[in-house]
Amino acid sequence: MIRTILIDDEPLARDIVKYYLSDHAEIEIVAECCDGFEGLKAITLHKPDLIFLDIQMPKISGFEMLELVDDKPAVIFTTAFDEYAIKAFEVNAVDYLLKPIDKSRFDAAIKKLPAKLNQKENTEAVLNAAALTPAQNNRVVVKKDGVIKIIPVADINYLEADDDYVKLSTIDGAFYKNKTMAYFEQTLDAGQFIRIHRSYIINLAQVTKIELKEKDSYVVLLKSDIWLPVSKTGYVKLKAALGL
Repeated sequence: MIRTILIDDEPLARDIVKYYLSDHAEIEIVAECCDGFEGLKAITLHKPDLIFLDIQMPKISGFEMLELVDDKPAVIFTTAFDEYAIKAFEVNAVDYLLKPIDKSRFDAAIKKLPAKLNQKENTEAVLNAAALTPAQNNRVVVKKDGVIKIIPVADINYLEADDDYVKLSTIDGAFYKNKTMAYFEQTLDAGQFIRIHRSYIINLAQVTKIELKEKDSYVVLLKSDIWLPVSKTGYVKLKAALGL
């Protein structure tokens, strides 16, 4: 028996999936959720094999919710928009259902399921592709002490590499995201955020001073009174961004 959760803010969309699943006795619905917060709780509680996940939902998107799931189940995405996502799914062999959902298309997705279960690398590839779109790069969603925090990128002072995580220093304190510096360098607005060092990305709006520390070695002062090192390459990029 394959255990599944339906996560969609549209009751009618969930009803359609339930109706179509009635022809697939091997799949058991263990929970229904109307947003990403409920979905995250249900996944943690039930540990399903599969989820049907809407992309565009209130509060947090389906992509943002999935990023916070530690042990990711197989995913069949549902969407009425997001053509970029459809392309990502096709490339990375993670299935999707375009609303309004067609029954034959639904059945075809279910047939693919045995080969897709537990293919986490495909889900990660889709998340990375989705993150490169404008819809996903104006905020960062993190989880701290079991609480979900939505951080507007404008509130980030700087980012710092910290082992397998990136520390986000914000006006509300520090938060950690299980991503790489390269990921944030790609996804954050290059006109607002500059990688000044292999370990640091700064918000240009936070810069108050650049000083020469020693020969060919610079440091930058942020409004939060934090001094950060600037590499040679970072200094060139920083000067160009500031028009110096």
